[in-house]
Amino acid sequence: MKSKLKVKYSPDADAMIITVGSGRPDHGDEKAPGVIMHYDKNNELVEIEILDASELISATVRQMAKTTKKALIHAEASSSC
Repeated sequence: MKSKLKVKYSPDADAMIITVGSGRPDHGDEKAPGVIMHYDKNNELVEIEILDASELISATVRQMAKTTKKALIHAEASSSC
């Protein structure tokens, strides 16, 4: 049975849980600061937990905006040649 991706955000904890599997979390491993991978008893990934999620999302959106702006400037410069 294929599981659907689910995303939950807890503003009180500023944590995001991304469910990627249908199993129940048994143990976790912090792969990067504030990013915890949760696995079931069979070591299959079932959840990704992101701590300080608002900070990470804000930084990601800012970077996407910069990249998009640079691409638009480049496209405008290329089209006017």
